[in-house]
Amino acid sequence: MAAAARDDGTVLAVGSINADFEMRVPQPPRPGRTHLGTDLLRTSGGKAANVAVLAARLGVHARLFGCVGDDDLAGQALAGPRAASVDVTGVQVAAGPTALSTIVVPPDGDKIIVLVPGANDAPAEPGAARLVAAVRETGAPRVLVADLEVAAGWIRPALAAARQAGVPTVLDPSPADRLTDDLLPLVDHVTPNADEAGQLTGVAVRSADDAAVAAARLRERGVGAAYVRMSHGGCVVADATGTRVVTAPDDIPVVDATGAGDAFTGALGVAVLHGLPPPAAAMIAVAASSCAVGGYGSQESYPTRAALAAMARRVRRASAREREPVTREHRPSI
Repeated sequence: MAAAARDDGTVLAVGSINADFEMRVPQPPRPGRTHLGTDLLRTSGGKAANVAVLAARLGVHARLFGCVGDDDLAGQALAGPRAASVDVTGVQVAAGPTALSTIVVPPDGDKIIVLVPGANDAPAEPGAARLVAAVRETGAPRVLVADLEVAAGWIRPALAAARQAGVPTVLDPSPADRLTDDLLPLVDHVTPNADEAGQLTGVAVRSADDAAVAAARLRERGVGAAYVRMSHGGCVVADATGTRVVTAPDDIPVVDATGAGDAFTGALGVAVLHGLPPPAAAMIAVAASSCAVGGYGSQESYPTRAALAAMARRVRRASAREREPVTREHRPSI
């Protein structure tokens, strides 16, 4: 799908860039068995690539920073961003393989992912220096959206440059064990899922109340606003004005949860770029993830601006009906 006409403003996305191999299976895999899959999808993936494609789909100029290998999978990894008119000149090429992700999707849509990091873990220079320059020099407004599935040398310099330049930052803290104490004070918005929030705070997140405690602890560590993504598709957001629950519509069939968390983070970045406060930005983010679970594949399922606006209206209605999430049928983690 062609990208929409571009708004003023830029999303700078830094993080993982993958070649995805996705397939459906009739039941969750079990050890010792050979499972026959269907619907093989060879596509582009990776958190930063997904964020950039989502931003471009919503009509925002997107620049991608990260690393691919010098192998034949690099073209696959960048095909989606290029088709969406994402600027990929900030992607460096390293000797060795491009990151490869194998994704297995059972009937409930709750994906199983095995990621071989490959070039994602390659040294950050000279790409990180180009990213820092882009943070400083790209015309306003702009927002930096990062994840931790790349070498550490990419992230701290970029966050520090953004803080110095007054550029808002959004961080997907995945994998959580790579989040160091010196990073959160440089982050304006952080988007862990429930498991990651638990790893980062020691709070077992099973309810909205648990998520609120975890979000408060993240704010105590220096982050501006914390968005804890819940298993039912909604989130709990805490910022300086208080804590709120945003509820996803409960009648959306889950086809595939792959990339739904990246849709959340990418849409949040676009909302922040447009100046929305955290509670309103969280509704846009939940709407994007709710759209994403309804299709097969990650970038393939991302909404247009019109589709996102329609889903956001449903999220607002659902959130108005429910002060906090209720027990309901399991939804895959995003």
